[in-house]
Amino acid sequence: MPREPAAVRVYTVCDESKYLIVRNVPSLGCGDELACLFATYGPVEECTPMDAEDCEPYTDVFFIKFSQVSNARFAKRKLDESVFLGNLLQVSYAPQFESLLDTKEKLEVRRKEVLGRMKSSAGRPEGLSHHSPVQGSSGGNSHHQMSFNKREYMETLHTSQNGDPRFSHVSSNKVCYTVIVK
Repeated sequence: MPREPAAVRVYTVCDESKYLIVRNVPSLGCGDELACLFATYGPVEECTPMDAEDCEPYTDVFFIKFSQVSNARFAKRKLDESVFLGNLLQVSYAPQFESLLDTKEKLEVRRKEVLGRMKSSAGRPEGLSHHSPVQGSSGGNSHHQMSFNKREYMETLHTSQNGDPRFSHVSSNKVCYTVIVK
């Protein structure tokens, strides 16, 4: 089964899962070694061969269940397309194996993560990343803060350019960029 060239793939919370399918594992009876490899990224509850899955000759497909979605996410990111006993592993999420309870738990964990991020950013000025400190700003509604900054910038720009003929109009054959500094 040739694999398509790597591309950017966005996963939603529904796509991610604590269940993984690992393809292209050499048929050498190396299930224990595979389980140990994946266990370096978190507790593995189950690691079993999937005999019903189609696979290339001399390779196996394994089903791996982590205790947490975050561990599976980390393992997938690190081990997909990595070499294991001479073969490139192909790791994919398997949300089709989730129970209703698993899905509910996964969505609740994600909700708590998002709320935690929102609370942790409440102390920082809105609209700015946590890598760019700014003095003299206060938190608040992000949309209000950005529109206020833009309005303030445009007023300053208008008053500073008033009467300067260079800024009265922009020629259509020139590229014009407006830079807003926060």
